[in-house]
Amino acid sequence: MNAAPSAPDGPAVDLTAAELAAMLDSAGEKGARAALKAIGLEDEHAARDVDELRRLLEAWRSARVAVWQTVAKTLTTAVLAAIAAGAALHFTTGGR
Repeated sequence: MNAAPSAPDGPAVDLTAAELAAMLDSAGEKGARAALKAIGLEDEHAARDVDELRRLLEAWRSARVAVWQTVAKTLTTAVLAAIAAGAALHFTTGGR
């Protein structure tokens, strides 16, 4: 007895590789469209919206780097000013 194996819900289905690939592509596209719709990116403005979000993120990253650079420069300047003030005080009081 050479019966085809059964799937849990019914008989097994024979698919060619091309048919399987087409099914997977279709399912992937449906899933992607559903995901985009769920986050509000299904309309004709979606590409522009994503581009704006990328530019906003890049601006945020640049600003963050600039802030840390400014903090480092300010701290360095403060430390050097404190050293200079200490040296000036030391030399004006005669080293006492």
